[in-house]
Amino acid sequence: MTTQVNLGCGYKHLEGFLNVDSESRGNPDLVLDLEQTPWPFESSSISEVRMIHVLEHLGRSPEAYLNIIRELHRICVDGALIEIEVPHPRHDVFLTDPTHLRPVLPTQLQMFSKKANDNWIENGHAITPLGNYMDVDFEIESLQWIPDPKWRSKLDSGAISTEDFSELAQHQNNMILEIKIRWRVLK
Repeated sequence: MTTQVNLGCGYKHLEGFLNVDSESRGNPDLVLDLEQTPWPFESSSISEVRMIHVLEHLGRSPEAYLNIIRELHRICVDGALIEIEVPHPRHDVFLTDPTHLRPVLPTQLQMFSKKANDNWIENGHAITPLGNYMDVDFEIESLQWIPDPKWRSKLDSGAISTEDFSELAQHQNNMILEIKIRWRVLK
């Protein structure tokens, strides 16, 4: 039997999910420090994972972070979906929270794709093929860049074009509020 887990739920419990958090104050179904591995889930038992504004808080060391990625791969069934939402690392929401440990960007998550790793190796790119090194495999299924409300209204009104916004967002802070990523587990 597979299940759905809401990791790092805080006070936001999801119906039909096992709500997990390291703090008991939010009354989760399971109190669990996600940096302590292995997690108490059977291998290949989880069909869906939600990590909503959680991943940027995890991995006080690179080893701890990589162990979290290993655990996600281990507990999920082939084809499981992992929904990730993180603040954009150049937004004040990310920068001002002292509990944010690391930026999480799609290019980082792509390092856990064996398909991308094989391509980088074949083409001599100097990008660490973490999927191959760790024997995990994930693919980014979809990606959304959520503009800050100020910039969203400018886009909606036509005051700035999508192309100009994209160009500016590569260089300016506080344009993109958060990133939503759908990550698929491959086994």
